Amino acid sequence: MDYYDTLDRRLNSAVDSLFGERDPRVRGWLLLDSYLPTVLLTLLYLLIIMLGPLYMRSRPAYSLKGVLAVYNFSVTMLSLYMLVELILASWAGGYRLQCQSLTDAGEADVRVAKVLWWYYFSKLIEFLDTIFFILRKKNGQITFLHVYHHASMFNIWWCVLNWIPCGQSFFGPTLNSFIHVLMYSYYGLSTFPSMHKYLWWKRYLTQAQLVQFFLTITHTLSAVVVPCGFPIGCLLFQTSYMFTLVILFINFYIQTYRKRAPRDAGRRPDADVSSSHLNGHFTHVNGTITKQKAQ
Repeated sequence: MDYYDTLDRRLNSAVDSLFGERDPRVRGWLLLDSYLPTVLLTLLYLLIIMLGPLYMRSRPAYSLKGVLAVYNFSVTMLSLYMLVELILASWAGGYRLQCQSLTDAGEADVRVAKVLWWYYFSKLIEFLDTIFFILRKKNGQITFLHVYHHASMFNIWWCVLNWIPCGQSFFGPTLNSFIHVLMYSYYGLSTFPSMHKYLWWKRYLTQAQLVQFFLTITHTLSAVVVPCGFPIGCLLFQTSYMFTLVILFINFYIQTYRKRAPRDAGRRPDADVSSSHLNGHFTHVNGTITKQKAQ
């Protein structure tokens, strides 16, 4: 226990010296006061990725259709709540689209911060995406892009909640919550064979994800060009991080769609909708899903 407390103090001292004074409005909120739980949960996630396939190697894959149906629709509803509440809270606070500071909206800022805490926590919930891949022996879906995105988002949003929990930070999660409503509802509906013929809109999720990336980058840079008191360093970090996702995603998109195009020519649009798509036959990045070979 003494070792844990010592590590906890040193880790928090390090992040505080790096980022400065934390926002007092989120003090005492679950998982936020100490960085150590977020780090340990991330390390556990990476350890499961390393050891999980070894554990499953000599075991049959789990179907998990019922579990996946409940999980996907639950995340859909959480995403819908975050989408609606972020829109209502930012509207009530008179949030500006071009640039919104951290303190202008009073109680509305706290309301936004409460939703963004759920957004941070949802990144922990989404670790289950990878665990389901492992249990279903879809290890080919656990790409660098998938792991990088899942692990980094959980840690980035811990920092966001502690230092910039409202204001300009609302825009990306609003877009992403909308994407997740579409994505996880698609996954949920895919658990029902009778729905497969209606799932024609998979390809548009990929396009929507690309639009989300560029809208978020544009929104972030607009606050650099015309500042409103929001920390410039945070804006530049957000832009840099989004560009890494754009580069990785475009590379993945080219590798997957461009190289598959000649082979897939002439196939029916609904020919790739099957029950094997349940959180295991698509690779997705924060809302993007693209078809892969079954493992």
